[in-house]
Amino acid sequence: MTKRFSLEGQVAIVTGASRGLGFEMARAVAESGARVWMTARGKEQLDDSAAKLRAEGLDVAVKAFDLADGAACVAAINEIADAEGRLDILVNNAGINAWEPFAQATTATWDRVMGTNMRAPYLLCREAARRMVSRGYGRIVNVGSALAVVGRENVTAYVSSKHGLAGMTRALAAELGAKGVTVNMMAPGYFLTEINTTILARPGYEKGVSSRIPLGRWGDPEEAGGVIAFMVSKASSYMNGHVLMVDGGLTETFVLPVDAA
Repeated sequence: MTKRFSLEGQVAIVTGASRGLGFEMARAVAESGARVWMTARGKEQLDDSAAKLRAEGLDVAVKAFDLADGAACVAAINEIADAEGRLDILVNNAGINAWEPFAQATTATWDRVMGTNMRAPYLLCREAARRMVSRGYGRIVNVGSALAVVGRENVTAYVSSKHGLAGMTRALAAELGAKGVTVNMMAPGYFLTEINTTILARPGYEKGVSSRIPLGRWGDPEEAGGVIAFMVSKASSYMNGHVLMVDGGLTETFVLPVDAA
């Protein structure tokens, strides 16, 4: 591995790391040499996922906590940073969605989605930034969605949270860049993950979505991991405040299904 991509000696935190994209992000960052703290709400699955990476010879640790608990978010960052003596990388991957027609929408749903998708990253970024600024170096990557730049029906809270996270990313980039801390967003599109199992089971759904993606397919979670490994490395040193779309070209083009072209 070339020095520009190496994360040797660095400490990283990846939230939502027990499965899906977060698991592959944790794996990729650890493969690049960092010690990775994998976090999620459920400890049993988190321990199982960490064991898989340790079996590959990777240096990982776990911290289970609920992102809906603000005090737990603050404590987690500080406990990890104190234990390691440093914190170089934060990847805010965890998030939730809620399918709800707007006419039937509730403030409870809004508060729940915003609590996990906006408030938690805000607190985690704040605590991490304090540690990073004191050392003059840090990499923060917030994981958004293709819906951070476009809209969609029936997921108003989710879309709003991801647009908000993009705005927070840019605001933090403007404030922290001069202090040695870069802040960017990775915005994934459709990926073949466990969370999409239900919609993938719908007849024709996977093929229909693929027909609208210029690459003609859904993403593999490993592809998201590789992007994150780059974004938290020294190779990305002049990237700051950027929303990087990782969606096969979905949001950058207007592609009709083959039978409608």
